[in-house]
Amino acid sequence: MAETVKPNPYWWEAAPRTETDQPSLPDKADVVIVGAGFTGLSAGLTLARAGRDVVVLEKDRPGEGASSRNGGIASGNLKLGFGGMVKAYGLERAKQIHAEGVEARLDLARFIEAEKIDCDWKLVGRFTGAMRPKHYDTLGREADLMNKHLDLGVEMVPKAEQHQEIGSDLYFGGQVRHDIGGLHPAKFHQGILDRTREAGVAVFGRTPVTGIQGDGDGHAVTTERGTIRARNVIVATNGYTGPATPWLRKRVVPIPSQIIATDPIPKETMDRLMPKRRMLGETRNLYHYFRPSPDGTGIVFGGRAGALTDDPMKKLGHLSRNLIEIFPELDGIGFTHSWWGYTGFTFDFLPKLVVREGVHYAAGFCGSGVIWARWLGAKAAQDIIGNAPADTAFRADDFSTRPLYYGRPWFLPFMVGWYEFKDRVGW
Repeated sequence: MAETVKPNPYWWEAAPRTETDQPSLPDKADVVIVGAGFTGLSAGLTLARAGRDVVVLEKDRPGEGASSRNGGIASGNLKLGFGGMVKAYGLERAKQIHAEGVEARLDLARFIEAEKIDCDWKLVGRFTGAMRPKHYDTLGREADLMNKHLDLGVEMVPKAEQHQEIGSDLYFGGQVRHDIGGLHPAKFHQGILDRTREAGVAVFGRTPVTGIQGDGDGHAVTTERGTIRARNVIVATNGYTGPATPWLRKRVVPIPSQIIATDPIPKETMDRLMPKRRMLGETRNLYHYFRPSPDGTGIVFGGRAGALTDDPMKKLGHLSRNLIEIFPELDGIGFTHSWWGYTGFTFDFLPKLVVREGVHYAAGFCGSGVIWARWLGAKAAQDIIGNAPADTAFRADDFSTRPLYYGRPWFLPFMVGWYEFKDRVGW
């Protein structure tokens, strides 16, 4: 089986990553953006349409990182959830953060329609399965809180009725959110890239940034191809942040996430397993996120299992066992792709927009970059255009790190082991 599985993202079949063909690097620009994923391109598009001269620098091919390696689920989920945020930050801040998520999801749909981006966007909703009866009760309390304060129309589905949502007996019921959809992330990235170039932005691939230095009224951005000066700089590297930006690297934790794609599945089987073709998730600590492929013929299945190896085939082994646990009738199914990429987490599990020494940092999307990366990239651009802080709940003065952390998550094996233990005992 492993001999026929491709180690590249399934999404690249329909939207392959391409090399950029650029002349020599210019000497200056109004704004230089580091990173050509959802964040950097969203910032570049916003700035260019406001009349700024923008250069985007990418160390690989544009979109080769998380923007075309994710599951394409547009949730904006944050680890604490609404109830957890109420306890941690109080009701008003929790409402502010979650209300921004509502607006960001609506804005994504508006953007796709306005820009005429063909990316298989569908507002299908998401079902989250409860791994334990007590998890169902927790999801129910969360639904009540969100409906009371945010009017989201969240629904609970008891175990006796869950086959209407998912063809699995593993869960003890679950929660349905109707405001969550899915898209094809590589097609979406390609659409933003096309619009950004049409707006006049110069996007340079294979151009690693080696340093950023303030010099009077601007910054000097050094690369392997030369140096470019700019009045403003946006760093949009998230889980792929490297040594060129050591301050950010100490504050973003790169966590690997891995995904597999199945061989085609008969329609009648898909109708049983995913009858409403929703986005899907669950409540275990090392959770899985999964969905039908955009054409509905297979399953794209991702999660944290296999995080401690870089071998895509070993990751395939971990994930395939978990897929069969959820859908036993798929035992023996083949797979077409197994790949992985880095998500970027913060220590308080909240995305951040920070301005430090004149450099804008938009990062820490905590596994929900389809929503937050594009959104906070645009917010960073609005800061620069308006010369005043853009309105967002994620503007941070408290972007903290931890002692002895310098960008390599040495603690990841301990964290994974602890979460595995909690899942085994039902915490």
